[in-house]
Amino acid sequence: MKKILHTANTRGSADYGWLQANYSFSFANYFDPKRLQFGLLRVMNDDTVAPGMGFGKHPHENMEIVTIPQTGALKHRDSMGNEGVVKAGDIQVMSAGSGVEHSEINASSQEPVTLFQIWVFPETENVSPRYDQKKISSLLKPNSLTTVVAPKDKAKGDQLWVHQQAYFNIGDFSEKTTTTYELHNKTHGAYVFIIEGSAQVAEEHLGKRDAVGVWDTDSVEIEAAPRSRILVIEIPMN
Repeated sequence: MKKILHTANTRGSADYGWLQANYSFSFANYFDPKRLQFGLLRVMNDDTVAPGMGFGKHPHENMEIVTIPQTGALKHRDSMGNEGVVKAGDIQVMSAGSGVEHSEINASSQEPVTLFQIWVFPETENVSPRYDQKKISSLLKPNSLTTVVAPKDKAKGDQLWVHQQAYFNIGDFSEKTTTTYELHNKTHGAYVFIIEGSAQVAEEHLGKRDAVGVWDTDSVEIEAAPRSRILVIEIPMN
């Protein structure tokens, strides 16, 4: 097994007034040649957006964009005609494909919204843009990891999908739990990110917002502490 440790205090950060951002990988004005991406996972941003503020209309192309609000809600609008509100407990997936414009604005004039913005390189470029969102809070099983996003050709039931052989898994652990995540392919890696709480992963003790990426392994064991929420992104390494 190979691994790379990304503790929370080594992330890039920015204060734009309306936006407080922490970057796991190089983004905007933060650049670290050793932190460009993990496999085909390009962006892992931890954002706090002020009331009534947000990301105005802007373009994307050839990127799979997954947004996971943690608190509050975002108003979404895009050039495909989609409009809606994405709340904590929901997940949003947008395939930028051949090109799309969108905006994401804090739906509240009183409270900030916190969210993870995650970008994955697609396996096929210039596909037709698409958008989807679903409530995932009811899908999560206690004290285990649940796959909420899967590849287009492997998604089941209420799972959302992306144009990449990537799997997004979320676990809410109310009690101390040991679980083993089995990778779907030997060429994949797993990026384990602690949203809340703590865990022991790959012989590393991870606290809130710490992460470890592992590869050249068939599985990764996670010892989650009580009151922990963990995100595991399985991703092709090339």
